[in-house]
Amino acid sequence: MEKQTQDTRGVPDIEQLYLEYQGRVMAYISNRIPNKEEAEDLQSEVFLKVCKNADRFDTEKASVSTWIYTIMRNTLTDYFRVHKPSTELPEDLEWEVDPYDEIYQEETLGELAKALEELDEKERDLIVLHYYHNVPLTDICDRLQLSYGKTKLLHNQALKKLRGKMGESPFRVLQGGK
Repeated sequence: MEKQTQDTRGVPDIEQLYLEYQGRVMAYISNRIPNKEEAEDLQSEVFLKVCKNADRFDTEKASVSTWIYTIMRNTLTDYFRVHKPSTELPEDLEWEVDPYDEIYQEETLGELAKALEELDEKERDLIVLHYYHNVPLTDICDRLQLSYGKTKLLHNQALKKLRGKMGESPFRVLQGGK
């Protein structure tokens, strides 16, 4: 519930606003800016803007709390535009490779090769052309002398068979381990 924070002309009483909202403004800013000094500077900036714009406040457009929170949000937005959080990676960064990733990849490729051998020749050719050689299905239908609809159907059937034999893992392998 807001106290009387305006004079008879509708201009906010700045001292009363500060006393009423400074704790809430600081809490909001502190949750987003961990550095206490920067948070205090931003809180001061918010109330400076409140002071500068007090004569522009319009009770018809918003409540006092909405007005203050809008100023606060805009002040934080401006702050983050200038102080974009970033971390530079060191030049000598060594990538840690999990040795099990390579083993898993080899095992999965072996499973994929075995599963591909179990497909019909056209299904196998389609999968190899599409995923290994990056040939679009529209070109594959010409090579296999099939309609585009039949090629899509064959593609889906082949993937379904691979999924049945390997689970979801063939898609990681076929798409480059992504």
